[in-house]
Amino acid sequence: MKLNTENLTLLAIIFGILFGAFLPEIALQQQIIGSLFLALLKMLIVPLIFASIFVAIVGIGGVQELKGVGTRAFTYYFSTTALAVIMGIIVVNLINPGNGLEIPVGSAPEIREFSLSDFILGFVPTNIVNSLANGSVIQIIFFTILLAMATLHLSEERRIPLQNFFSSLNDAMMVLAKWVIKLTPIGVFSLISFVVAEKGLDSLLPLWEYVLAVILALGIHATVTLPTILYFFAKVSPLQYFSQVREAVLLAFSTASSSATLPVSIEVSQEKGGVSKKSAGFILPLGATVNMDGTALYESIAVIFIANLAGVDLSFGQQILIFLTATLASIGAAGIPGAGIVMMVIVLDTVGLPHEYISVILVVDRILDMFRTATNVWGDLIGAKVLDK
Repeated sequence: MKLNTENLTLLAIIFGILFGAFLPEIALQQQIIGSLFLALLKMLIVPLIFASIFVAIVGIGGVQELKGVGTRAFTYYFSTTALAVIMGIIVVNLINPGNGLEIPVGSAPEIREFSLSDFILGFVPTNIVNSLANGSVIQIIFFTILLAMATLHLSEERRIPLQNFFSSLNDAMMVLAKWVIKLTPIGVFSLISFVVAEKGLDSLLPLWEYVLAVILALGIHATVTLPTILYFFAKVSPLQYFSQVREAVLLAFSTASSSATLPVSIEVSQEKGGVSKKSAGFILPLGATVNMDGTALYESIAVIFIANLAGVDLSFGQQILIFLTATLASIGAAGIPGAGIVMMVIVLDTVGLPHEYISVILVVDRILDMFRTATNVWGDLIGAKVLDK
């Protein structure tokens, strides 16, 4: 086996799991290595998003072209998310986890109440410098799109220097990203071993049916649904494309963060996956924020699992409501603080289920988060390739 970064990352995941399982005391002591790697990745996110989206939109050439790309992107996001939720509902009904299971319920985590006005205002930065400092991705994207569109209305004399500046910044950030990517195997080993040592694989045992339902549904969506879309719409071999971009998917699995994976996603999709700079620069940052196939699928399974724990038999109509709410909420979750939990509460409220049962699924949430984030990022990468075609 060729010892490139991708293969070393795969080995790091395997050895990280073993290290965390058999030497947990040591694994817990080396968290700083993984934290440092994550900090380096997060350092790249804001300038990379700002520069890549600006360059992509200005390169598109006009507001009409931008509208076309944006419409296609959101159509893809909505369609794949809807398919993911359907898959989740089918699998959870077949396995039926939580039926007859008695688990003591703790208090519900503190939840910020959902407000439509806060949600809408959450997209618009009142102070862009503050948004940049806090890493408010959706606000940065919103401002960058407006700034790029305004730049398209400038005279060529005024537009070219600004375009050149952001283009150079984008290129410099990609060089930085390549340097950080070289550290991926070390960072992944540290992150995986720490999670396994902290949470323990035995935490999965009481909820094994629920865990199985989530991983099985995510697996089918990632290995059947998304590759089928890639093959039929982009005429690309899914296995070949995965081998080209797998480094980003493996990193998403170990970090459980689409945003932290973004620099790697952009780099590998362009350098190895053959996605154009324009498409990668616009579609991937947007997808990392609003495209949540894995998360929406997970939410739908979690809500039906909670219904089983609570002894509530959901009707077909209520499951349709779960499908609609989980699909729509996932697209808009980027504008909500604590998106995952708030999404869960929105869906629970739709079918009248208690919030307290969220405390049960939080036991295994961190481990399942790795699987759903990898699915989210794989969906983003396929979206970039399909929309690029």
